Amino acid sequence: MSRTRKNHPASFKAKVALSALREDAPVSDLALRYGIHATVIHRWKKEALASMEAGFSGKLDKMKGNHKTEIKELHAKIGQQSVELDFLLDASSRLGLGGVKK
Repeated sequence: MSRTRKNHPASFKAKVALSALREDAPVSDLALRYGIHATVIHRWKKEALASMEAGFSGKLDKMKGNHKTEIKELHAKIGQQSVELDFLLDASSRLGLGGVKK
């Protein structure tokens, strides 16, 4: 007998984690109320705290900035490789080596 794993939406996880952070009730009561194991609630609470710390410390802004520079570098690399490919296809067709254009 296999159990299917429950996939909870982010809004539900946030609601449960916020209840745990507020300490509205003991985690065991929250587990019964929401039908989730207490260890899952503890994990979501820990993840919520970590993401809040990252948001307040400015790590999220740094990560977004890094992604933008990474994307620019990757676009430049793609452009370079496309120029090289065109050059090699042209050179191989001139030499009669069977260069096939797209």
